[in-house]
Amino acid sequence: MDKFLIHGPTRLEGSVSNVTAKNAVLPILAACLLTEEPCVIRDVPQLEDVSTMARLLRSMGVKTELRRRTMKITAGEKVERTATYDIVRKMRASYYVLGPLLGRFGDARVSLPGGCAIGPRPVDLHLKGIAALGAEVKLEHGYIHAKGRPLRGGTMVLEGTSGPSVGATANTMMAAALARGETVIEAAACEPEVIDLANFLIAMGAKIEGHGTPVIRIKGVKRLHGADYRPIPDRVEAGTLAVAAAITHGNLEINGCEPEHLTAVIDRLRQAGATVETGKRRLVVNAERRPGPVNVATAPYPGFPTDLQAQFTALLATGLGTSVVTENVFESRFLHVLELNRMGAKIDINGRMAVIQGVERLSGAQVMASDLRASAALVLAAIAARGDTEIQRIYHLDRGYESLEKKLGDVGAKIERVSY
Repeated sequence: MDKFLIHGPTRLEGSVSNVTAKNAVLPILAACLLTEEPCVIRDVPQLEDVSTMARLLRSMGVKTELRRRTMKITAGEKVERTATYDIVRKMRASYYVLGPLLGRFGDARVSLPGGCAIGPRPVDLHLKGIAALGAEVKLEHGYIHAKGRPLRGGTMVLEGTSGPSVGATANTMMAAALARGETVIEAAACEPEVIDLANFLIAMGAKIEGHGTPVIRIKGVKRLHGADYRPIPDRVEAGTLAVAAAITHGNLEINGCEPEHLTAVIDRLRQAGATVETGKRRLVVNAERRPGPVNVATAPYPGFPTDLQAQFTALLATGLGTSVVTENVFESRFLHVLELNRMGAKIDINGRMAVIQGVERLSGAQVMASDLRASAALVLAAIAARGDTEIQRIYHLDRGYESLEKKLGDVGAKIERVSY
């Protein structure tokens, strides 16, 4: 097991490169199940979650080849239709195999993923979507067993209590690509990663319109073919790096990103007093002073992303005045606050709301990561804090950030990975 030892405070300055989006790559890898022909996915990030998805596909009889950052996936005729608990429990995104298995084979048996450290995330909308396509769905021994051949186009509304569901939109879209007739997904998720999945399916021969809007229309085709595809940049990593510049009063150029995917984050950074310049696939963030007070409320895209809430909370903890952060997407996504308070932050939690009294400087401490984005928040807090910080359970971080310690180290951070 590894931990980080971080010595602060440091000021980040220089240029960094963004990677391909984990949250786009994972459903795209699952979508390769929709054809027996090889698919080539380029610029695949070297992340634990990507390795887990590849391991799941191999356990189902799919051939995967990774050379440098290019992954070739071939799901031939003999594909196991079960996604076992041993793998699904490690990564909720494993559930993305449900739609393509059902769409291509008319049969899918996928373990229930359970809850996680940021609260329960029910699969009811996933099941609602595939049921609307005519699938028969049963819960058996902790597994969802869905059958339906042929699937037939239908109309469904995929909005839950926290807004449209990205996962349910993706799973339904993949299943519908091979269904008979037309499928209409209303209250569909509009996230860039959903658009990217739709574009990959179109590259495979699917007929999809409206992706990126609340109404997606899919006309089913008889078969899909292989495709060669490069997914979009990771907006969450780019946003994390932008907040890293702001919290250290630094100046960072972030290359290989899509600023249009970060409009809400850029707006809040500017409200906090940072200067943000945007260009073609680049951001430049310059922050010379403590951030001012900002109120943030997470929301589905194009609102402020829940996956950047923890990082922004760390930033506002070092700011002036009082800020309020409201988490509208996931329950229990304030576990990082307890650890930030150990570092001298003054944050009170009231339900889904965090009230932050900014302090001039955080101080180093021993802390423990609770989930992926909380890990990133603690790293940002530590590089801005006075003294030494030890962050345990950084295996969470490795799920979604590729060598973050090296990337930040190259622009001034003092981070050491230690095995213990």
